[in-house]
Amino acid sequence: MTDTFEKTPGWLDWYAGPSRPRYELPEGAVDAHCHVFGPGAEFPYAPERKYTPCDASKAQLFALRDHLGFTRNVVVQATCHGADNRAMVDALNASGGLARGVATVKPGVSDEELRELHEAGVRGVRFNFVKRLVDAAPREDLWDVVERIKPYGWHVVVYFEAADLADLRDFFLGIPVPLVVDHMGRPDVAKDPHGPEFEAFVDFMRARPDIWCKVTCPERLSESGPRALDGERNAYRDVVPFARRIVEEFPDRVLWGTDWPHPNLKDHMPDDGLLVDFIPHIAPTPELRRKLLVDNPMRLYWPDAG
Repeated sequence: MTDTFEKTPGWLDWYAGPSRPRYELPEGAVDAHCHVFGPGAEFPYAPERKYTPCDASKAQLFALRDHLGFTRNVVVQATCHGADNRAMVDALNASGGLARGVATVKPGVSDEELRELHEAGVRGVRFNFVKRLVDAAPREDLWDVVERIKPYGWHVVVYFEAADLADLRDFFLGIPVPLVVDHMGRPDVAKDPHGPEFEAFVDFMRARPDIWCKVTCPERLSESGPRALDGERNAYRDVVPFARRIVEEFPDRVLWGTDWPHPNLKDHMPDDGLLVDFIPHIAPTPELRRKLLVDNPMRLYWPDAG
């Protein structure tokens, strides 16, 4: 029997006609944060999901990779699939070694499943603390997962809202594996990038040398939106001071990704080509851009490559 799914009312599908970026990515660039959704008929969505997306297949992801000029992907398990990692693993297996993965696992995960995930290319797990997307797991359960993944050399990706960092900070700093923060901890970009709230995030980054940050998703954070000035491709400019500060202070610990297919956006669906053209605004030198797009993700996800 084939499962059928009806999209969440008002769901915005990914932008089907992305422009070609004006910025030419460096050779070997990695899209270090993207997803696959289903297809639901092949990889059913989780019963406990908080949303039902459109399908977004591995073939469509790889076509976007090639269109934009990326070489590799890091595919992050989508919350709509829960801890069923089959769609993500299927994408890794089809990539010819050009994709790595970040999984969602539960405390009872078997040793066999962890080995299979590692062999497929999974190199981390994601803990989501955004309440509108998931029901937060007890911290003792998360700690159990950390102990299980530590022998594999994996890292933990954390996703949270800026207002929740104070409560989560000590827990995060106690995790004995590298941390990767999604989307700069979702700062309020209407505030000062040197004000107390974002300063608290920067201090968190300074607290350990193995905390990484994805300077991603300006389309989620921006109030100015995708409008350009004077015909230039300078969209989401209110996010630039925040991302640029992180890139310049932590150049060896930053990552970038499209976040395709951009789940749960309410205002607009971004042009992925325009998102690539955001990169030179936040990483203003060729050296910073190479670290952001090539050196850093390769060191974290493909440490044994060439």
